[in-house]
Formats: sequence, C-alpha cells, structure tokens
Amino acid sequence: MRNSLVIIPTYNEKENIENMILKIFSLSPHFDILIIDDNSPDGTSLIVKKLQTSYPERLFILERPGKMGLGTAYITGFKWALEKQYEFIFEMDADFSHNPEDLLRLFEVCSLDQVDLAIGSRYKTGVNVVNWPMGRVLMSYFASAYVRIITGMDIRDTTAGFKCYRRRVLQAINFEKVKFKGYAFQIEMKFTVWKMGFKIEEVPIIFTDRKHGNSKMSGGIFSEAVFGVIKMKIGSYFKKYPKPSLS
Repeated sequence: MRNSLVIIPTYNEKENIENMILKIFSLSPHFDILIIDDNSPDGTSLIVKKLQTSYPERLFILERPGKMGLGTAYITGFKWALEKQYEFIFEMDADFSHNPEDLLRLFEVCSLDQVDLAIGSRYKTGVNVVNWPMGRVLMSYFASAYVRIITGMDIRDTTAGFKCYRRRVLQAINFEKVKFKGYAFQIEMKFTVWKMGFKIEEVPIIFTDRKHGNSKMSGGIFSEAVFGVIKMKIGSYFKKYPKPSLS
C-alpha cells in the first residue's frame, strides 16, 4: 500500500504549479502528487508533464476536458487514490494559500493520533488569514459560522479546503450521493464524515492569499454554501449514515 497522496486541482496555475510541486517534493516524509487539470489554457498541464520526467514515480496528472467543478475534481482524485492503494489522501490548493509545510502537521495528526479527517483550519484559534480584504474575511468567517449553526458540527472552519483523509473514510463514502459540485462540496464532505462518526480534528494554520494568478472565488460560491446547506441539513433527516467499523 502506498502512503501519502496530495491531490491538487488546477486551472490556470502556471505561475505557481512548478514551485508548489518542488516544495512538496522537498518535504520528508515523502508525498506523491496528483494534479487534476481542467484543460488550463495557460499551459499548466505542460509544466506538470515536463516535471514528470524527473519524478515519474511520484508525480501524476489527470486531464479533464474543461472546468467541471471542484467537487468532481476531488472525487476523481479520491477514486484514483483508492485504486492506487494510498493510505493518506490530502486536498490542497495550488496557489500557496495553503503552506505546503503544513502537510506534515496534518499527516502527523492522522498517522500518530489516529484521526480520520484532519482539517487545516483558518478559524480554530481566531482568524488566521493574511492579505484578504476585510469584506472577504468577514464573508468567509460568518459563512462558516452559519454552516456550523445550521448543521450542528463542532468545526470552526466548515469551508476549509486543506485536509487529510485516512483511506477508510473515503472508502466508506458513496461518492455518487455527493450533491455539491462547487466549493460547498467541502461542507458536504465534512458533514458526511461527521454524521458517519469518524474522528475529526482541526489543525490551526495560517491562510495566505495568493500572490500569483487569479482567484477562483466569487460571491456565488459563498451563496451556494449558505443556501445549499439548508437543503443538505433537511435532507440528512431522511438519509442513513452508516457507522463503519473504525478498527
């Protein structure tokens, strides 16, 4: 069984992707990387393929025909990771808003403390966000608080996208029943893992806004999270969440 895989969805990340890949490969213990590129017109995939010649056993890429949603990108990556027998599967962004060195902290929590889902949390110890406009900080913070109130989850950063799953968690989830395709996918996955009774822990991180490239965030993304979560919560009353063996 392979150990750790970092899944990174990309769309127009040519300014960041090479430095991100090389930084992750400099870490110890080792992480493999799976890039899922949605046909970036800026040539992101070409950069990745060039790097593959130097890291043929550690760097992988799946190319999709166009922008198909963050949720579907990660589900594609999860299925690939399970097929390849990875034990720890990570989500992170390509733009250095997530510090690659924090991968080690998430890995430690899952591997040593037997946590099933480790979340890189911006709000576990206050508001740890750098270089975001105040309006965006407030929108993110209160959207997360709103989700927490509606769902009942004891998670401070409900929309976080920097995570580590143990293999057994993803094996237990029926991906065909995951409804959200955009950033609300992050909420739905946490809610599902929580309802199934897996052990979740938030790891405080500092989130730094990207320096290169363009943000993919929009007001519509937060609207999806805010309004979609009500439907998700109501639907949960009519849905069974199996409690798998954690042994």
